[in-house]
Amino acid sequence: MVFGVILAGGNEQSMEEAKQYKMLGSKPVLVHTIEKFYIHEKLKKILVLCPERWLDDTQKIMERYFPVGKERIVLTKSGDTRNETIMNGVAFIEEHYGLDEDTLIVTHDSVRPFVSYRIIEENIAYGLKYGVVDTVVPASDTLVYSEDGTEITSVPKRSVMYQGQTPQTFRAHKLRELYQRLSDKEKTVLTDACKIFVLNGEKVYLVEGEIFNIKITYPYDLKVAESLMIL
Repeated sequence: MVFGVILAGGNEQSMEEAKQYKMLGSKPVLVHTIEKFYIHEKLKKILVLCPERWLDDTQKIMERYFPVGKERIVLTKSGDTRNETIMNGVAFIEEHYGLDEDTLIVTHDSVRPFVSYRIIEENIAYGLKYGVVDTVVPASDTLVYSEDGTEITSVPKRSVMYQGQTPQTFRAHKLRELYQRLSDKEKTVLTDACKIFVLNGEKVYLVEGEIFNIKITYPYDLKVAESLMIL
């Protein structure tokens, strides 16, 4: 089975402060993002993980914008970190739907509302084939590496550098296995789930992203997103 897993956690004091609940056009950012997954018939369920204190209000948003077929969208609480949130999703899937070697999760930032059908489709296809997938775009700027933050240590070759996006797709059983091997310190430091695979010598297949698959992090990003809405 294949599940969409939307990561909508946050450390903000209120939902109003969280970018995924900001209005983008006539709908919250989160709704735009879920809609991109909702149209994929290969996804059995779309799991949305948010802070426990926001679950009731988020459920009301789902009922408003997805009045038909809303049973495909399931809410549960997020964790304190990105990886904990993903693991909460895996645990929820195991409890309610069962977990086997073939269970695939397509994880995505709730604040990337412009993800394309093609990107999700390739994540599913290559995830089923290879087991783990990361969405990336070639680096458009020269990247510099600095060990101390004041001087350049090296300048990597730009042609082999990529910028990570989401979705990131995993066989859930394997991801949990590798995550459980980590020490508590490693779980805190390794905020990117794909890095868990890399450090364990596992190959991660690349799916080509899109430059418009932006992440809404700052107020300026929301203005850019509003501009993209009218293109």
